[in-house]
Amino acid sequence: MRYRNLGVLLVFGLILAGQVFAHHSITSEFDPSKEFTVKGTLTKIEWSNPHVYTYADVKDATSGKVESWAFEGNPPGTLHRAGVKKEDWRIGEQVTITAVAAKDGTKHLGFLKMIKYSDGHTLVFRVGGE
Repeated sequence: MRYRNLGVLLVFGLILAGQVFAHHSITSEFDPSKEFTVKGTLTKIEWSNPHVYTYADVKDATSGKVESWAFEGNPPGTLHRAGVKKEDWRIGEQVTITAVAAKDGTKHLGFLKMIKYSDGHTLVFRVGGE
């Protein structure tokens, strides 16, 4: 029984170590010096590890076509410890989103820095080494 418990702990330890090493720095994929802002409607929140994803429909300034944007965010645990809850995302509301651009130039993707609602309520997030 003692060796069985040790084996279970070893397996969980290896799984956890793999997660730690697999996790990447925000600056490996996003460039904090390239900030941008879009206005749109919040459409969805994916509150899951390793990062929360926020989605918004944004009207293209040139074509007028509505396009879906994705914004990677901090891990749910980090947000929870900061007092931010999934319910703080008001799906269906008009917002202004500030984010940082993907290093590879992927359009319609950013790392979430701030969500500002039309009533002035704002959620601000830490990006990388800020």
